[in-house]
Parts: sequence; structure tokens; C-alpha cells
Amino acid sequence: MIAGAVVLMTVVLPAAASDGVVTVKSGYSVAETVARIKKDVLKKGIMFFGVIDQAKLGNKAGNDVRPSRLVMFGNPALGTTFITSNPEAGLDWPVRVLVYQTPDGQVYAAYSDFDWIAKRHGITDRQAQFKMATEVIQSVTSSIRKN
Repeated sequence: MIAGAVVLMTVVLPAAASDGVVTVKSGYSVAETVARIKKDVLKKGIMFFGVIDQAKLGNKAGNDVRPSRLVMFGNPALGTTFITSNPEAGLDWPVRVLVYQTPDGQVYAAYSDFDWIAKRHGITDRQAQFKMATEVIQSVTSSIRKN
């Protein structure tokens, strides 16, 4: 029971910077959170690549998966600059935001921290671009916080 609580806490609380995951609590359902992210991304003129409904796929395969959707978007002019520094940065582009629901019904959006991505791939020549990407993802995820 205690181990389960510890695991749950690591999933729902904002992650430490060292693990590279940023978690934002949403004030909306999974579907509404995804819709708000998509709307904000398109409003900003960012390319929207799509959504993978992980719960639907998992449940169809016989697994009991709570609501979980992977949202993918990006600005090729910005995102591919990381790939020009290190081709393996393509593992982290396009941007992916995981929107999921916890057992208690709370909804969160999680994404990879851009400073962590830079460190992961040893990219030291794109500080301005990583800063811009961080500002964009923070702005996009601000659209899911209930006022």
C-alpha cells in the first residue's frame, strides 16, 4: 500500500528537474485538455501533428488503461535546429505532451523539459532556441489551467 502511494506521488507531483519531466495540473477533462492544447497550438501557427489515444488502443488490446492521450506538435523551423546540432535530438521532436488522468480523476499534462533535452543530446549551441521552445510550451500548457 505504501509503495503504491509512493509510486502514485511520483506520477502526479511535478517532477524534479533532474528527470526531465515537467508536469502541469489541468483544470479540465482529458478531452477538454487536449482540445485546449490543440486550439492554442493552432492559434500560435504551430504545426499540429495529431493525437494518439493510448487508452483506446490499450483498452482494445485488453489492458485497463485510464484516459491517456499523446499530443504531438511542433514548429519545424525551430525544432529541426536541434536536429542540426545532434541528429539524435529527433527522438524528442516533435514536441509531445502526455495528457492523462490519475485514479482520483485528476488530469495532468506532462512534457520533456527542454533544458533536459539539450543536456540529453549534448546540445550547447542552441540556447536561444531552447529558451524559445520552453516559453512556447509554457504558454501552451497555461491554456489548461483553470482560472
